[in-house]
Order: sequence, then C-alpha cells, then structure tokens
Amino acid sequence: MENGWRFLGETVISTSVADGEDHYDSIWNAAGAILDIDPGSWADRSPLHEAASQGRLLALKTLLSQGYNVNTLTIDHVTPLHEACLGDHVGCARTLLEAGGNVNATTIDGVTPLFNACSRGSANCVELLLEYGAKTQLETCLPSPAHEASSKGHSDCLEVLISWGIDVDHDIPHLGTPLYVACKGQHLACVRKLLYAGQYRWDVWMGTHSHGCIVTLCLSLRCQCTAWQALGYSITCCGSAV
Repeated sequence: MENGWRFLGETVISTSVADGEDHYDSIWNAAGAILDIDPGSWADRSPLHEAASQGRLLALKTLLSQGYNVNTLTIDHVTPLHEACLGDHVGCARTLLEAGGNVNATTIDGVTPLFNACSRGSANCVELLLEYGAKTQLETCLPSPAHEASSKGHSDCLEVLISWGIDVDHDIPHLGTPLYVACKGQHLACVRKLLYAGQYRWDVWMGTHSHGCIVTLCLSLRCQCTAWQALGYSITCCGSAV
C-alpha cells in the first residue's frame, strides 16, 4: 500500500491505494469527485490534462514533481500542452515545455499545440511555441496554424507567424491560401497583414522598394479577386484566371 498526498487544482487529496493502475485510477476518481466530474469522463484524461486545461499552474507543477508524464496522451492523443494552449494558459504551457513537453505533438486529427494556440487566438502561446521549435506545418493536406488564425480572424497570431517566416502563400487543396481563408471570413486585419507580408517578399525579390506603389496596387487587385473567388465567382485578375 502507498500512502501520500496528491493535488488537483489548489486542492490536496489524500490517497491510500495499491501500486499500479489502481493507484492512478483512485487518484483520478477522487479528483473527479472533488470537482464534481463524472469519473467516467476521466477514462482517458489525467489530472495533468485537467490542471493544464484549467490553468492551475501550482497544481501542474506539483503533479510534474510527483512524476506524472508530461507527454501523457488521451485516446485521441491530446497532450497536456494541447490543453494549455487551447486555454490560453501561457504559464502552464511554458512549464510543460520546460519539463520536456513535445512541442510538435499531434492528435489523431493532426492538431498541434500551435494550431490550438492559433485557434484560441493566444499570440503569447504562439510566440512561446515557436521559440521552442514548433513547426508551422506538419502535413500538407491539413489546415496550417496560419489558415486557422486567418479563419478565426486572429490577426495577432498571424502577425507572430509571419514574423517567424511562414509561407503566406501556402496553398492547401480544397482550402486555399491563408489569404483566401481570411477573405472568405471577411477578416480585414488578417487580409492586410497577409498582403503586407506578400508585398515585402515581392520587394525583396525585385531587390528594390522603388516599385512599391505598383506592388501595392497589384496586391490590392489580387485581394479583391480573391474576395470574389471566396464568394464563389470565377473571374480573371491581372490577366490570369483565379
């Protein structure tokens, strides 16, 4: 038998259970009872997941110090880091990363912590994840974090991604580019940031800023065409069909 103390959130629970799986089951069930959670919903989640999702930093640190696996997975391969980023809990995300959390962990649906951060609109989490080596795209057929930020109108997240050198013209089959997605959602701030990022790349390619007005005009026309395309129209822009 093992006697000890366990934490969930800021609550301490006492345990006296056998070693092995029963040990953790008893801890999870006791924690669920404290939070008035159906024990059945804990079948594939650990207290570490709950602490991360609720932003309970003290509990998170306590659980990690007690030996909980920082990369523990649910049935859907969701990690505590996924939960922290989806909840915009930067402190928890940093703690998990410092403890060895997998910054590029993917769920069975291909979702990464960076994708979750962009979905939530947490620019601070996006910056943190990129500092720890997060990849901006893992599978070409899946929506990228940039596409997610563009679709939700999270221009701050998009700005961080652009500053880290993402491909703003990344075209995904059946989805399009981040610009197309932003136009479709009528997220003007995102459209502007993507256009400015594209203009900068054109200026670098031409080796001069003297053609800035022409580039701006072309980009503006392209944006209008993309917006019409997002509405389902097939039109010609600057001599080429879109």
